[in-house]
Amino acid sequence: MKNLRIEALVLAAGLTLCGLFVNCGLSSMADRGRTVSVRGLAERQVKADYVMWPIVYKTTGNDLQAVYADVNAANAKIVAFLKAGGMTDDEISCNAPQVIDLLADRYSDQGRIRERYNVTSTITVASGKVDTVNALMKRMGELLKQGVAIAASDYSTTTQYEFRGLNDIKPAMIEEATKKAREAAEKFADDSGSRLGNIQKATQGLFSIEDRDQYTPHIKTVRVVTMVDYALN
Repeated sequence: MKNLRIEALVLAAGLTLCGLFVNCGLSSMADRGRTVSVRGLAERQVKADYVMWPIVYKTTGNDLQAVYADVNAANAKIVAFLKAGGMTDDEISCNAPQVIDLLADRYSDQGRIRERYNVTSTITVASGKVDTVNALMKRMGELLKQGVAIAASDYSTTTQYEFRGLNDIKPAMIEEATKKAREAAEKFADDSGSRLGNIQKATQGLFSIEDRDQYTPHIKTVRVVTMVDYALN
């Protein structure tokens, strides 16, 4: 009888310890399952460091040779204007003129055609000297004084600005975004009465580069968002 009592006490103690272990294990699992997902945004405004500026000249006429002579004379004046303003031969590209023969176009109203040939010439400036190019754009009236009327830009001839120095600012922006994500997680942990634990998962979003606004396309806004999961203890 005495041995049975001892065995019963041992069994009861074992069951109690087992229950404690199970409870501790469940609590630990519950703690491990508590996480918070946060995002951190880093944003900067930067100046474009590369520009592509198409300059379009159009003319019409019935004598093709005379029209070509007009185009060549206009191109020479445009190139001279660009070089005087600080551009080099490597930054200036003269494309072959595009000629439209309106009499050869079966869809045109040939009875109303006064000038047969319509010629378009495009000179493209591609340069890292963005400020110099912007200054030249403001002086385009000087070409008008020389008899060169530049055609208005359309969708296909819009000046394009690029920012190519992304790799130089990437590390600092990722660090800033990660720091802001941690600040948000710490605030959440404080509000919930928890302690912020280790990072469980982190994802770096894609960098985006957009015009700051439609009026200053040479100013770009660079953004990146990081997504981080933290454990809560």
